[in-house]
Amino acid sequence: MKKHSFFVSIIAVSSLLSFLIAGVESIGVCYGRDGNNLPSPSDVIALYKSNNIGGIRLYSPDQDALQALQNSNIPVILDVPNSDIPSLASSSSSAASWVQTNIQPFSSSVSFRYISVGNELIPSSQAQSILPAIQNLQNALQSAGLQIKVSTSVSTGVLSTSYPPSAGAFSSDALTTLQPIINFLASNGAPLLVNVYPYFSYAGDTADISLEYALFTSQGTVVQDGGLSYQNLFDALVDAVYSALEKTGGSGVAVVVSESGWPSDGGTAATADNAQTYVSNLIKHVGQGTPKRPGSIEAYIFAMFDENEKQPQGIENHFGLFTPDKQLKYSISF
Repeated sequence: MKKHSFFVSIIAVSSLLSFLIAGVESIGVCYGRDGNNLPSPSDVIALYKSNNIGGIRLYSPDQDALQALQNSNIPVILDVPNSDIPSLASSSSSAASWVQTNIQPFSSSVSFRYISVGNELIPSSQAQSILPAIQNLQNALQSAGLQIKVSTSVSTGVLSTSYPPSAGAFSSDALTTLQPIINFLASNGAPLLVNVYPYFSYAGDTADISLEYALFTSQGTVVQDGGLSYQNLFDALVDAVYSALEKTGGSGVAVVVSESGWPSDGGTAATADNAQTYVSNLIKHVGQGTPKRPGSIEAYIFAMFDENEKQPQGIENHFGLFTPDKQLKYSISF
């Protein structure tokens, strides 16, 4: 997560279960671990199961977490840590070893949904390593007889234009790296993972973006874009990414919202009430899809816990749904 980025993942208790029954394809919660006061991985996965949380994003292949996920039927996005990417990009044998160590021992008992090669690395000096790492991992998975989609996670900072949504376009810096990745995703039926954060858009431009538009509480259309009407910023951001994909030959590439959330402290409009409003409305909303792409959205709320060691210190330490003692910070209801 970066301050200019925008994201998604999940929470809830019994209310979440009723929502999942209503037919959302998948809504999960990101399990960040940048804290020195967090429960053990086994306790955390037990918390996911006891609250019927419908998916998890792991930012590294933590062996204890993967062991705890066995036979849980919880779909998993597993990240390749940024530090591992250069070796995976340069060596097919390194990719095979990574799969052998982190995927194969758990492949029969853990529901791996996607592997994300890097988080918000486009554009950066490391970006050129992403595609070869994706290709080597995909080949290694196929050689092992595993059908798991491989992608990468980007922030909405890869867009040069996002308003109106139909004008969405990738920046030239990002597109240099993204274009061949989009081609790969399209040919392999894999989604683009996107961190979508209306909070940061709102906090960066309170003069032009209303709090209601960011929180899903606008009473009517805020943005009319041709024949499409937008009542919330989340839909507008997701559809801007879809428009950018369409302009680059990726009209068949789905968007999975790999992070999204709202902080409860530390910045503009960062309150528990606003966090509760955003998260509960997001959970209700993702079953509808966006104006451009109606239907359910696969989304992951950031994050399971406040992370007291996450850098930079400040707003990013306050996105948690649960306290370290495993209590909900605020109630979620429908």
